[in-house]
Amino acid sequence: MELGRRELHRWVLGMGAAAALGGPSRLLAALPAEIDPLKLVDRELRAAAKAMLAQSFPPMTRAALPALRAGWVAPPLLPPPAPAVEVRTIPGPKGAPEVGIELIGVRQRTAPAPVVLHIHGGGMISGRARNLTAFCQTLAAEFDCVVVNVDYRLAPETPFPGPVEDNYAALAWIAAHAAELGIDPRRIAVMGESAGGGLAAMVTLMARDRRGVQPCQQILIYPMLDDRTGSTVTPPAHIAPVGWPAAANRFGWSAFLGKPAGSAQVPAGAVPAREASLAGLPPTFIGVGAIDLFVDESLAFGRRLIDAGVPTGVHVAPGAFHAFDFVVPDAAVSRAFTAAWKSALRTAFAAGA
Repeated sequence: MELGRRELHRWVLGMGAAAALGGPSRLLAALPAEIDPLKLVDRELRAAAKAMLAQSFPPMTRAALPALRAGWVAPPLLPPPAPAVEVRTIPGPKGAPEVGIELIGVRQRTAPAPVVLHIHGGGMISGRARNLTAFCQTLAAEFDCVVVNVDYRLAPETPFPGPVEDNYAALAWIAAHAAELGIDPRRIAVMGESAGGGLAAMVTLMARDRRGVQPCQQILIYPMLDDRTGSTVTPPAHIAPVGWPAAANRFGWSAFLGKPAGSAQVPAGAVPAREASLAGLPPTFIGVGAIDLFVDESLAFGRRLIDAGVPTGVHVAPGAFHAFDFVVPDAAVSRAFTAAWKSALRTAFAAGA
């Protein structure tokens, strides 16, 4: 059931362009003259890439955040027979506010359903759960599962560990309310895109270290894993000409960490790529585009998971920029990408049935 993904292109385009931090001239100036960035993009994605490069926005600053956040346009909820959406608040971390969630697909079933804990993207600094509600409805319908879509607090107003703790609180709440929700606590997958992918990785690390409920799978879609990318580590010039660039990454990570991205020391548990050990994590799928800013850190994280004995699948989409699958869902490269992560999720749910 793909209805809803097509409509999401409006806010994805806005997010990517707003993240450009000065518009296309600054991005393209970093490329050697002989490299045409559009030639690196998959043919079916080029029109969208060209449209994103043509937009220009002022530099991202803390003062500019309200306007950036207001620019997100949430697609409408899908009508019946799409799964119903219930908005709730649940207890937050100790001493913190309640956490807003969307419960999607809760209904009477003959057997307990699997669950996806979904964490939205937005660079740690923007986005809301409602931006992905329609997508989560399609997910709940296709997998006959419950989706818990979390409206976590954002940086810089709430730096680490607040956003991670909000999502972990949702994970713990799911397990504690399994009977009420009609779900199988052994089949909880944690999934997120971009910053949501990074937060998903932090949540599974937190679950491992606290010996709490253990997810059966993590699905990390072009995840934001390493604060050093774009700060102390400079990507090749042809990486990230479209979408989420290095300057935006520095800003997002700095806001989240409460200190400059790439600092020598960061809080424990705040940067998945800096975690000393990845042993004991659940089976993992990582998907990323070949010209996404996050491609190198995704591959490095995948290699470390494999070395740690974690069942891991990595899918690199050729010619694909950040969030390409939402922008042009019908492109062949997008369909292959989506099929890959869905296969991993289906396998995880089947294994625990």
